[in-house]
Amino acid sequence: MTAASVLAPLVGVLAACVALGVARATYYRRRAPIFGPRRRKASPPRTLPADERRAVLDVLHEPRFVDVVPAEVHATLLDEQRYLCSVRTMHRILAENGEVRERRDQLVHPSYAKPELLATGPNQLWSWDITKLHGPAKWTYFYLYVILDVFSRYVVGWMLADGESKTLAATLIETTCERELIVPGQLTVHADRGAAMVSKPVAFLLADLGITKTHSRPHVSDDNPFSEAHFKTLKYRPDFPERFGSIVHGRAHCRDFFAWYNNEHHHSGIAMLTPHEVHHGLADARLDQRAAVLHAAYGAHPERFPRGLPKRAAAPHEVWINRPISCSSQIASEISTQ
Repeated sequence: MTAASVLAPLVGVLAACVALGVARATYYRRRAPIFGPRRRKASPPRTLPADERRAVLDVLHEPRFVDVVPAEVHATLLDEQRYLCSVRTMHRILAENGEVRERRDQLVHPSYAKPELLATGPNQLWSWDITKLHGPAKWTYFYLYVILDVFSRYVVGWMLADGESKTLAATLIETTCERELIVPGQLTVHADRGAAMVSKPVAFLLADLGITKTHSRPHVSDDNPFSEAHFKTLKYRPDFPERFGSIVHGRAHCRDFFAWYNNEHHHSGIAMLTPHEVHHGLADARLDQRAAVLHAAYGAHPERFPRGLPKRAAAPHEVWINRPISCSSQIASEISTQ
């Protein structure tokens, strides 16, 4: 028993709570029984009886009112010199019976599966995208189409145009497939959900060529990471201009960039090899050459290598877009046991 319960009968509840610094709500809450049935809240005095509520529901179920909002029903009944209840009460009765819902057609977004794509060699998985390059004046752009081999990071095809066109995209893909000697069933082409990427000409072309197409989930940039990273490499180069004076200027710049990127750029994602070496099967020879140089340096000055003889770097053997969780867990367990 609390002090307030002892003092309240002597000086009153208010005086006892003030003296002890206790809120009256706390006093009454502590006096209430913890167990046992709770008192049912009394119905408001204006609540309609059960029979009248049933009558209102029957009226709302009439064929002429079954698809009419309560406000319209209420106005119609008043015109007929009838009053059953307020509009708000009609809403309450419908809600109590589970008959309140949105009657208009609602846009339902389908569930998009996360793409999980694997490449174990060149020309198995391509990623393509389109980016804007600033033109000579404000609000003018040139559109750069780039097709990237995910395994080797090699740019197999590119094009700079005045606009984004599904026809141009289909032409670029077809020309690139012919140059890379793609056969049906060999290739998967991945892209985001831009207008050109999901267009019918591109879809029909890929189907005719026997190429599987996949798309990123809406508003998920991580589903197309290789194209996005490539565009960042392009635009963060020191010689990348703020604007291009003409489409000829843009094509000349891109021609030099892609030649450097494919043949000279040592890519961190492929053991610091160039995309050309990985794409054309020269990776192992290059890594053997580097290992021989390191072994010679170790033989001359072993004290400069505190961790011992340098190990030969491993050539890329697989590349994932969204590696499955099961594969990631398996790799982590293998590393921990080594």
